[in-house]
Amino acid sequence: MHRLTSQADWTRRAAAALPAAGFGNFDPGIVIERGAGAHVWDADGAKYIDYLIGSGPMLLGHGHPEVMEAVLEQLPRGMTFFANNSAGIELAEAIIDAVPCASQVRYVTSGGEADMYAMRLARAATGRDKIVKFEGGYHGMSAEAQMSLAPEARVNFPQAVPDSAGLPEAVRAEVLIAPFNDLEYLTSLLGEHEGRIAGLIIEPLQRVIPPQPGFLQGVRDLCTRHGIVLIFDEIVTGFRLAYGGAQEHYGVTPDLCTLGKITGGGFPLAAIAGRRDLMDHFDKSIVGADKWLMQLGTLSGNPVASVAGLKTMEILRRPGQYDRLRSLGRRLMDMQSEALTAAGIPHRIVGDETLFDVVFVGHDVRDYRDWHGHDRTRNKTWNDTLRAHGIFKSPGKMYPCLALDECDLHQTRDAVRAAAAALG
Repeated sequence: MHRLTSQADWTRRAAAALPAAGFGNFDPGIVIERGAGAHVWDADGAKYIDYLIGSGPMLLGHGHPEVMEAVLEQLPRGMTFFANNSAGIELAEAIIDAVPCASQVRYVTSGGEADMYAMRLARAATGRDKIVKFEGGYHGMSAEAQMSLAPEARVNFPQAVPDSAGLPEAVRAEVLIAPFNDLEYLTSLLGEHEGRIAGLIIEPLQRVIPPQPGFLQGVRDLCTRHGIVLIFDEIVTGFRLAYGGAQEHYGVTPDLCTLGKITGGGFPLAAIAGRRDLMDHFDKSIVGADKWLMQLGTLSGNPVASVAGLKTMEILRRPGQYDRLRSLGRRLMDMQSEALTAAGIPHRIVGDETLFDVVFVGHDVRDYRDWHGHDRTRNKTWNDTLRAHGIFKSPGKMYPCLALDECDLHQTRDAVRAAAAALG
């Protein structure tokens, strides 16, 4: 395919061909042409250290040679079949071995699709309608998930605020919103709606906000007490916080979880995993037509994505991988905090060593409303300056990857110091 050398030319074409000039994911003003290891290059040839890594999937970096070898071996054997394939079955077995809650696995193509089916599965299993989610939690693009993801207005809990046009009022009425890290409120909410809540969906690490000690176990205990299906959205945290995901890292096991990103090794693949009695609702021969959850997808369990995921998981099982990832993350967190503290800039480094960001506030961040009060002008200056110094990242997250080396860390330190100076 013919490629223009000018990023400006590509962005002009995008403006004509794409709504809002982009794919809806990221700043449309930058066009990435290629990636290798911990780096990406834009259409003008500018090189960046990649802390976006595809919004999380590329934990090993771009083009890892062993993953590439596995994919290239699969391609001549077939790209997709709409039927069972051995790689997909083997990947499901590996997920079951790794993830505490997983007795069985059902594949889909995207994380948002997995979250949608997980909420639907909770309804099928319980015969109830209501879903609880936490304000600021991201669970994809379904109607339920698009309630109070990023509300600008503060309303009283548990009222849901639609984040998009086109969402039925009937869906809004069935979604209850709670503040993250507030067990007292959640206890009251679940008691008030006793017998009507099908499922509670939660990011164990909500965007970058960590759970307070005891919070996740408290949520687990409440869901057990009220017969509510507990869903961990591990699209981001799966195989990142630990090999067994947030469930292993925090020591709390949900009833269902959703997986994506790293699971497919950079290719489109996601999954719902959970207890067998819940997963039985995907099998009409067991639960009958009235309790059966219909689910199918053209690319579900795609063999190319499956072999990429299998090889990625094999590499992550090798000794020292997660120790190294956390060491890299800690160094990145410390260099940012040191530079901002020296410049006298109020801030918090929020998250986990494997996924975090700077939040420009002078108080601890426990929930979405704490995070929402950050200084957006400083946030923009910080991220723009980092970009100008060769750092490619999301405005709200920094993803370390295992391909980073010492040269990358030195360049990042210089960029961080420049960004702190720009704020000062």
